[in-house]
Amino acid sequence: MIVQEKLLMKFCNQVPKSIRPRERLRLYGVKALSNQELLSVLLRTGSKKEHVMEVALHLLNQFENLHELKEATVEELQKINGIGEIKALEIKAAIELGCRIAGSNQLKLGKVSSSKQIARSMMYELKDLKQEHLIALYLNVKNELLKKETIFIGSLNQTIAHPREIFKGAVRCSAAQIILVHNHPSGNPTPSTNDILFTRRIFSCGRMMGIELLDHLIVGTKSYISLKESGECEE
Repeated sequence: MIVQEKLLMKFCNQVPKSIRPRERLRLYGVKALSNQELLSVLLRTGSKKEHVMEVALHLLNQFENLHELKEATVEELQKINGIGEIKALEIKAAIELGCRIAGSNQLKLGKVSSSKQIARSMMYELKDLKQEHLIALYLNVKNELLKKETIFIGSLNQTIAHPREIFKGAVRCSAAQIILVHNHPSGNPTPSTNDILFTRRIFSCGRMMGIELLDHLIVGTKSYISLKESGECEE
């Protein structure tokens, strides 16, 4: 990755800087543009006092890195000279679209081969979330993914994460098996007592309904835990 970044920077430096960003994009492709130039293309215009490139530079300087920019609120963006509500909303929409495009290749309808496959995909999707998300993956008897659904957002406990909400979706799409995934915003996937009790309850309900709980995965920032491998996907 470092080598690729150096090559990209070398290429960018070779592209004439006198050409306007949009023209550079058309002639040399999107990867030839710096972060400042990409933002200027997105912003389109500057303010009465500053060129669009200057506004883009102010935007980059306001945040330590692109991740911080991604997390910025509309209100925080509007504090930057030259960025009003419309531009702030457009920036947020563009960032979200980029995130969705990046995540779209992580998990597609198809055959699930292992818990590890699911965990890696979901770690990418859930890594920046500030709250716990419980997601159900509904599968048929051939381990083919029928549907992915977010069941709820919030702390995992038996009152909020009721089995009926999970199995209602399974029945609706005629699923034979389910895999549950939820994130720990702390980054540490170690299961809590509630996580374990909840998993056992879902397993028991699934057995009665004839819908098997294949696994319950807890994902952190860089690692995950399979409660099936831990022996918790049982009564």
